[in-house]
Amino acid sequence: MHYQLERNHGCRVSDAWTYRGLKTAILENELLRVVILVDKGADIYQLVHKPTDTDFLWRSPWGVRDPRAFMATTGSPTNVWLDVYEGGWQTVLPGGGFPSVYGEADMGLHAEVNTMPWDAVIVEDTPERVSIRLSVRTYRTPFFFEKTLSLSSGSAVLEIDQVLTNEGEEPVHCVWGEHIALGPPFLSEDCVIDVPGGKVMNHHEVFHPNNRLKPGFEGPWPWVESADGSRFDLSKVPSKEVRSYDQSYITDMPAGWYAITNRKRGVGFGVAFPTDVYRYLWYWQSLGGGYGHPWYGRTYNIGLEPFTSYTNEGLQKAIENDTALLLQPEQRVEASVRAVAFESSSGVDSITPEGSVTTKDD
Repeated sequence: MHYQLERNHGCRVSDAWTYRGLKTAILENELLRVVILVDKGADIYQLVHKPTDTDFLWRSPWGVRDPRAFMATTGSPTNVWLDVYEGGWQTVLPGGGFPSVYGEADMGLHAEVNTMPWDAVIVEDTPERVSIRLSVRTYRTPFFFEKTLSLSSGSAVLEIDQVLTNEGEEPVHCVWGEHIALGPPFLSEDCVIDVPGGKVMNHHEVFHPNNRLKPGFEGPWPWVESADGSRFDLSKVPSKEVRSYDQSYITDMPAGWYAITNRKRGVGFGVAFPTDVYRYLWYWQSLGGGYGHPWYGRTYNIGLEPFTSYTNEGLQKAIENDTALLLQPEQRVEASVRAVAFESSSGVDSITPEGSVTTKDD
């Protein structure tokens, strides 16, 4: 939209930006600013709450790299993805987690749409509301995926409406997730995580020297066992000094939402999602303990990630444990996600599917 009328008030949207060589779109209103790397997976790179100047999303130590201008020195299916992982929020599809092979298709880490350029079309542009539709076709599987991001005036809710379609002429499996990484300065030991309940499961085996949680433990949220037998409350975010690196999963949630509140800063971030599509909430805990490649102890962040399936061991494992999605020819699956910023010093009691937050201050 080269001749788009531009505004400096109300809701605004533009896909005419470039950041580090990548086509970039920006949506904003009075409360939120959202930056999308269209040419790199349509990743949400920034999600800023303007009144408190808070960007909730984590950034990797190396930040944004243009995959088109960057040549990896090896073809590792894990490193190729990590080399261009800037942090933020990725759509993960059709293989979630570590590399696996599906039929004749070799699936790398979190394959395959978040390393591809997407199409972008502005579909609504008024001071009261803006929307941009982003779409992509996968290259090793027959999926078409589109998501429409919208902001309304005066609302701190980012609306994301998504459609996944199998364009193949046979049934095809997939894993679909929202890879949302949160980091400092928003993330700190002052943060508390609220979910409506459910069962928490630690990853089933030791996968890193700095795992502190007991492998395979299952119990009601938020209490889990540590490797030393002590109990640990997962709802309280530790400081970087804990030097741990873990993975847990929350399932059987009575409603689809989570919130994380920095009680000292008085601001929080929440996500509402449909549990009939996203049956698992992955909780990646990178709390200063990610030694060795690629983090080298530098990173303090968490991931709170709605997923269709588990574990994080790739599409083939999800097929084996019967949690992978199976789409019939021409079948469409729709899911609406709402990301919301709010102000609170206590935490959250609930978030509606529309993104309305009830805080414990209320």
